[in-house]
Amino acid sequence: MSQSNDITPQRDVLALTKDLISRPSVTPLDEGCQQLMSDRLNACGFNIESMVFEDTTNMWARRGHSHPVFCFAGHTDVVPTGDLNRWHTPPFEPVVIDDYLYGRGAADMKGSLAAMIVATERFVAKHPDHKGSIAFLITSDEEGPFINGTTRVIDTLEARNEKITWSLVGEPSSTHKLGDIVKNGRRGSLTGNLTVKGIQGHVAYPHLADNPIHNAAPVLTELANTVWDKGNDFFPPTSFQIANINGGTGASNVIPGDLTIMFNFRYSTEVTAEILIERVITLFDKHELKYDIDWIFNGLPFLTDNGPLLDATRDAIKTITGLDTDPQTSGGTSDGRFIAPTGAQVIELGPVNATIHKVNECVNIDDLEQLALCYEQILENLLC
Repeated sequence: MSQSNDITPQRDVLALTKDLISRPSVTPLDEGCQQLMSDRLNACGFNIESMVFEDTTNMWARRGHSHPVFCFAGHTDVVPTGDLNRWHTPPFEPVVIDDYLYGRGAADMKGSLAAMIVATERFVAKHPDHKGSIAFLITSDEEGPFINGTTRVIDTLEARNEKITWSLVGEPSSTHKLGDIVKNGRRGSLTGNLTVKGIQGHVAYPHLADNPIHNAAPVLTELANTVWDKGNDFFPPTSFQIANINGGTGASNVIPGDLTIMFNFRYSTEVTAEILIERVITLFDKHELKYDIDWIFNGLPFLTDNGPLLDATRDAIKTITGLDTDPQTSGGTSDGRFIAPTGAQVIELGPVNATIHKVNECVNIDDLEQLALCYEQILENLLC
């Protein structure tokens, strides 16, 4: 196993990725990442706006005043490191080992941010009078509660009628090779926080109690076995999953007084959140369940069908990597869910996602350069 910290001139993306990783920006901290990016963008003619909402730092940068507006979107925050003893090297001390760059955020998504910056610098140097505008929407609150990040920036832009035409989110979309998969949509996400009410009592006197676990069991079974829809050409069927369940006092002789359950729907465009809620409530009522429930709307489903952005992305990936990319809508949510409702077309393209959120997160250093070339080619395809 060889280890290297060398940076050759062609490794512009690697150098910037290392600089970003070295800043321990665990959500919602930014730790100067956006300042580093804004300094580079300002040098090539971008107007920079810092938008700070509560504990979250956001950046809106734009070069140009006309449409169409191509927007790179991403986040500088990273998830916590986990057990430091399980890392080969310190997570915020980026290092190359056997052609892979290790560090928290290498794949999710500081490598993408560096590729965006370098691609833009190269493109602007070649085409200072490009058509339309190039923008960056960057937040430090994507891995956290996501309430003061991209969604707040979008609200600000919408209030002044500043519209994004196309947005490329740098989430790590690739599975086996860079560019093999892009996300051209995402499923909706709906969470239910359910409290099933019972009556606490002694297990030896069940007639004096009402066990909420027993009452909820047939309901949960039916929820788990329900076919909510069959999906469509773009989306898999809607899924229901229990994420957390808790009841009891810890004692073996006590019937609990209530049961708390957190569940989540990842849903297709065949249903709406309102339809899902109605069906769930109908099921609860059928079983005469005593309950309270709070609903959390995490994001609407969105889809970018064939058109300029998807075509430009496919062409760029083919040109740079030789791969025919596969557009998919699987996986979790992303900040694209806040951008798409404005009418923008949204695509996600980034590195291989095999190590994201894990210890020893890493990215292939050749993929970083290839990603920058893909991003640059997309700009060429859309703004020249």
